[in-house]
Amino acid sequence: MSGILRLRHALIKLLTEAVSEAQQQGKLPAVTLPEVLLEHPRYAEHGDYACSLALKLARTTGLVPLAIAKDIVGLITPPPEISQIAVAPPGFINFMLKDNWLASQVEEILAAGDGYGSIDMGRGSWVQVEFVSVNPTGPLHVGHGRGGVLGSTLANVLASAGYKVETEYYLNDAGSQIDAFQRTLYARYQQGLGTDAEMPADGYLGSYMVDLASEIIAQEKDSFLKLPEDEAVPALGRVGLAKMVTQIKAALEQLGVKFDVWFSEQSLYDKGQYDKAMARLSQGGYISQREGAVWFGATALGEDKANVVVRGDGSPTYFASDIAYHYNKFVERKFDTVINIWGADHQGHVPRMKAVIAALDINPERLKVIISQLVTLRRGDELIRVSKRSGDIITLSEVIDEVGRDACRFFFLARSADSQMDFDLELAKKQSEDNPVYYVQYAHARIASILRLAEERGIDFSGGDVSLLTTEPELSLIRKALLLPEIVEVVATTLEPHHLAYYAQDLATVFHSFYKQCRVVSEDEVLSQARLKLVKATQIVLARTLHLMGMTAPERM
Repeated sequence: MSGILRLRHALIKLLTEAVSEAQQQGKLPAVTLPEVLLEHPRYAEHGDYACSLALKLARTTGLVPLAIAKDIVGLITPPPEISQIAVAPPGFINFMLKDNWLASQVEEILAAGDGYGSIDMGRGSWVQVEFVSVNPTGPLHVGHGRGGVLGSTLANVLASAGYKVETEYYLNDAGSQIDAFQRTLYARYQQGLGTDAEMPADGYLGSYMVDLASEIIAQEKDSFLKLPEDEAVPALGRVGLAKMVTQIKAALEQLGVKFDVWFSEQSLYDKGQYDKAMARLSQGGYISQREGAVWFGATALGEDKANVVVRGDGSPTYFASDIAYHYNKFVERKFDTVINIWGADHQGHVPRMKAVIAALDINPERLKVIISQLVTLRRGDELIRVSKRSGDIITLSEVIDEVGRDACRFFFLARSADSQMDFDLELAKKQSEDNPVYYVQYAHARIASILRLAEERGIDFSGGDVSLLTTEPELSLIRKALLLPEIVEVVATTLEPHHLAYYAQDLATVFHSFYKQCRVVSEDEVLSQARLKLVKATQIVLARTLHLMGMTAPERM
């Protein structure tokens, strides 16, 4: 564990023990201790960490928060890294770090190198992250791209936090939507060969289906017209499905997203997981039959209504597939935690899936669901609704082609998943401070330029004395660079990867400010060596942050 994270945990322990001691001494009543949290104050004069524990205790004890804070502080022996513990109205407890300890942490970053920010929070616990998982009935759009970036970034962070991580795409290759896709493709195939064919009422009307049929005609000619229709539709459908999956994989790869496993929905039925899951639910009394359909009901587990599992015509719903799929995840593959990233239209599906997990006798807390909200594309003030290229839906690939992978990834991470977002294509391409992607990557390129200058001048800074780093711009940069392990812990705990994007911008801002105020390579060789160590440490942290987000850290711009 890094020094700064170890210190944070030590301070929380000291606060907890001080409250316990105050209660034993009768200074505080024996009330339940609220969660002890440390925050970073907005203003430097308030210290490096602030704790509002006394304010929380005041609400349950009726005592004056300032008096509580003073009692707590009086029972804490400051650790060697802390220069001062102060009480501030109306009851905050503030901790100040020693300048010389802060400066010494530059050496820790340099020693850790590319591993800085890694922590052992997960201790090898096995986590599955399943994301995107869109039906392979059409090309990916920007909303799917947001889910892809959220999932792949979260997987990167969890791996850095000490978890064993497996990423998965759930391929919906069964059910009514695949049937509609196959019938649509057969109609377009016939039309492409000059046969008058009617589009199915529930068909896919996008121009991509015409393109897909044309591609198959170019390769297979009229071979599927020679088969009886009941054979031709599924056979053609399998060819079309494979091509669509290839397109999806290509778009995801363009975005820098790869999966460890592509899991087939159809396999749940072929390999018996569906039957096993339903048998277990039936044994628990959660399955009933009425009105010709099969229902799942678990009001005792928090689900307020029954849901259809098998329709009256005998076809399973997508809920049935999800039951079998999660049985497979938890019971057969034995993941400790499963994280699903779903689109906004799946919000109502969360409670019933939690109820299913509980009905399968699994702690529902082991299932985490992140709902990714909608993305609106803009070009400045102009709202973009259709593709210029096809006059149809705007595909993810088109957006990546226009603004690049790094811009896509950063913009998708720039807002929390539960917030709807506007994606401004013009801003994403701007090479100025207005564009956060450019701003952050330029900080890395600027550092690389400084280090090249040092190399050209033959400056060896390996023996630099970091104790010379004493000015406010230097110490501010160290403070910010040290926070990466804490950010990794926060993201791994909250499952909110947007904190990385915020941190990257904050670190770049503090570095740019340092650069303007402190000449790194100067006539003072000893000070130059110390500052070169600092900028090298900053480069390590900034590059690691960008890589966790799946972005590049350019040496030149």
